[in-house]
Amino acid sequence: MSEDSYLDLVQRVGRLAGEAGTKVIRHYFEHGVQMRSKETYNLVSDADVESEHAIAGTIREHFPMHEILGEEGHEADLSAEHLWVIDPLDGTNNFAHHIPHFAISIGYYFQGKATYGLVINPIHNDVYEAVLGRGSTHNGKTIHVGTESRLDQILVGVGFYYDRGNMMVKTLEAIRELFGHNIHGIRRMGTASLDLCQVACGMYGAYFEYQLSAWDFAAGRLIVEEAGGKVTTCDGSELPLAGTSLLASNGLTHADVLECVKSPFLSI
Repeated sequence: MSEDSYLDLVQRVGRLAGEAGTKVIRHYFEHGVQMRSKETYNLVSDADVESEHAIAGTIREHFPMHEILGEEGHEADLSAEHLWVIDPLDGTNNFAHHIPHFAISIGYYFQGKATYGLVINPIHNDVYEAVLGRGSTHNGKTIHVGTESRLDQILVGVGFYYDRGNMMVKTLEAIRELFGHNIHGIRRMGTASLDLCQVACGMYGAYFEYQLSAWDFAAGRLIVEEAGGKVTTCDGSELPLAGTSLLASNGLTHADVLECVKSPFLSI
């Protein structure tokens, strides 16, 4: 099978897996579900768990030998040649409060490199997708990051980890620094995968968060990169496929935003 044909197959399987997860999430959103707490402020439900099983099951039907890493229990060898990284319900707190801003995130890594990414808002039928070397799309239409080059021209997205202590304090310090550079505003929407897509679409000039898990960004980072943007950690390092900080931007504002978020991050 040629490389292009194989990528086509990965894309088809990713879409099928996304559809399987979407059916589960829509059902529970419409009919209700009992929320539970994994830890303080960190919720989980049968919707998360069943969505992950539906997504993973679909992938395994087509690629039984591939590794799968998922938020709700699927463990994997991160060095595997073929690795799928899934978040079955990113933005569970929004879901719990019936705010229709949450997503399914599915990323595929080949030999450690982000190769395919899919992020779906199952309520609004918003589909963001990227294939390495083929660009990024939103509902089938090509998307690009914004062209703003100054901080006083952009909105900045931000996320807060579940920690309510020093990490939150340092995040607020970075926000204050950004406002000192006259950014247009801050948006905190609560779904990292969609925040990354909003960078890719040019809505945000940048987005940062001081602590994310691999499944939060595995798909979205490729969508940003294939849309022409840049993704690093909050100290400017290459992004690992592990728990990490993250800064995504249109590329043109990256250095200036990094200057604002790096110092607070390094003092956590």
